[in-house]
Amino acid sequence: MITYGKALEQVLSAVARLPSFRVSLADALGLAAAADVLADEPVPPFTNSAMDGFAVRSADCAGASSERPAHLRVLAEVWAGRVAAYRVDRGTAVRIMTGAPVPEGADAIVPIESASVTGEWIDVPRPVRPGANIRLAGEDIEVGARVVEAGSTLRPAEIGVLAATGRVEVLAVPRARIAVLTTGDELVDASDVPGPGQIRDANVHSVCAQTAAFGAVAIPFPRVPDRRDAVEGALREAAAAADVIVTNGGISMGDSDFVKMVLDDLGAQRSFWRVAQKPGGPLGFWILDGKPVFGIPGNPVAAMVMMEEYVRPALRKMMGYSKLYRPEHEGVLDRAWSKTMPDGRLQFLRVLAREHEGTLHAALTGPQGSGILSSMTRANALALVPEDVTALPQGSRVPLHMTEQPEDH
Repeated sequence: MITYGKALEQVLSAVARLPSFRVSLADALGLAAAADVLADEPVPPFTNSAMDGFAVRSADCAGASSERPAHLRVLAEVWAGRVAAYRVDRGTAVRIMTGAPVPEGADAIVPIESASVTGEWIDVPRPVRPGANIRLAGEDIEVGARVVEAGSTLRPAEIGVLAATGRVEVLAVPRARIAVLTTGDELVDASDVPGPGQIRDANVHSVCAQTAAFGAVAIPFPRVPDRRDAVEGALREAAAAADVIVTNGGISMGDSDFVKMVLDDLGAQRSFWRVAQKPGGPLGFWILDGKPVFGIPGNPVAAMVMMEEYVRPALRKMMGYSKLYRPEHEGVLDRAWSKTMPDGRLQFLRVLAREHEGTLHAALTGPQGSGILSSMTRANALALVPEDVTALPQGSRVPLHMTEQPEDH
């Protein structure tokens, strides 16, 4: 069996970024920028007042005090969106509003609450430094500055900056469309009452929810019966409808597990099938008609862990993000863990990671069977136990993948 590291490497080398497209700022939130964006105009575009007050010459207020305030004549007022008709010369001032262009001659703004007004005169009781309360042209963004980096997420701040520099569209990478195919004659809808030998299909909901949380678009297909022709038809339809296919179940070696053999018959290029890991041993990865196909196991925990560890970084690469991986930290195991015998498999343990007195502690979230879905609701990290380790005493240090934190590398 291939190792986890090699399998992930093959997945990421096989997937490519989706073609970029121009999207309006209104629809760009959460997408990855496809290229650097450089400012072709300054922000702010002109020198302006940071508050309501009076535009003055700082030299006129240099010796001001409460006993001998600077006595300045107010020539006019200027509102935001207009330009002052007067120059501020010695002994004068202009009333100004926030955002209005600073008049010629002025080099400081005295806040309105810091001046005493009498008719057309103001008294300023203290000195004001040059540049006080003034926003310079280009102070925020200079012409030619990189305001958005390729591969970065377009968050509200990036969208605001793009608008401030006059952009109404941005070159971005679209969300990947993921066809989700669940198989199994034993499955019924969540709304149904299971009959003898039947269970509710939780996986279609958890996998589609993970897909949406990853920033992609889930396309859930009708449940696929355990028949070869049904599996083939669903795979052909999925390849035509989506950018990525995720099959859930039907990937092992049972008589009704048709996914692998149908993919082989359809001429899909197989990268691997079966990985030395637990849960998720029967994971497979193919390319069908140029579309990545992830064959993930049907056990609920295995399905979610495979989505997290393999599908998520692959989707992020396809959707143009520069950061593919969750934060990795070292944690201390709160309780001992062991397995019965060596099996050559990397173990993913569901843990709750919490910091205490500067140390990250990891507590198992319960039984680690791949059918214990409730253990996932208590987990915020996966602890990775190497293949050759059969026991970890309490206090052992383990690498953690922080599954609730955004990618940092």
